[in-house]
Amino acid sequence: MEDIYKLKLDQFPKPLLEIPQPPKTLYIRGKLPSPNLIYLAVVGSRKYTSYGKDICEKLIHGLKGYPIVIVSGLAMGIDSIAHRAALDNGLITISFPGSGLDNSVLYPRMNIKLAQEIVDNGGCLISEFLPNAISQLYSFPQRNRLMAGISKAVLIIEAEEKSGTLITARMALDYNRDILAVPGSAFSSNSNGTNWLIKQGATPITSSNDILEALGFEIERKILSEEEKYIDCSKEELKIINLLREPIERDELIRISGMPTSEANALLSIMEIKDLIKEELGEIRKI
Repeated sequence: MEDIYKLKLDQFPKPLLEIPQPPKTLYIRGKLPSPNLIYLAVVGSRKYTSYGKDICEKLIHGLKGYPIVIVSGLAMGIDSIAHRAALDNGLITISFPGSGLDNSVLYPRMNIKLAQEIVDNGGCLISEFLPNAISQLYSFPQRNRLMAGISKAVLIIEAEEKSGTLITARMALDYNRDILAVPGSAFSSNSNGTNWLIKQGATPITSSNDILEALGFEIERKILSEEEKYIDCSKEELKIINLLREPIERDELIRISGMPTSEANALLSIMEIKDLIKEELGEIRKI
């Protein structure tokens, strides 16, 4: 295991010194990435859906090769998926656990291996708690302010109306950080929080390019041929594409697809995120 050491004040990430109630002490395990990189916090529900998992992986995959650090909290659910997706795509990722950094107390226990992979791949774990401090109820919102504070923007993927994820979003707003939110199905309680954030002015994210543009990158949008656009589609996605010879109402599309309603709604949401289809004026059409 990597050594845990205490940062000197002049080693603190500068954005964390600019927030209200900045940390007085910081412990680190691993290597703090360059301040010249762009830090993006990715947070969401612990009780994620397959839609949330797929979208998180897809969006982070699209950031591959960019100078972006993925920030999250090591928690089960979207946090873990974001860390794993970053590692799988060669992005540096850092974590703010809600505990000390020693393996004897690191929370959650089942992510000890993931934590070590983060460190081994050029990232780090950071905490203002003593290395042997166990997690407490108060420690999670306390660490959330650091995740928001160190980041240029916070991406919310699935959040219920009353959740710790929305606490992070409110802190980010207080710190003048950009709030990005993935829209979700109106039928899913996991999307109530993200859809509410979008109503309040958060930037809706439906593709990796949306994230890159929000972070200040200039994106050249390539016009794909039909063959290129659908080359990575699953069998289920191609089935929907083939049914959309002309715009169809959602309920009718689900009926003729023969898929269970919940499964079809999740698939349609993912396809809209991937810019394969669009729903407008009550009908769904392929793009």
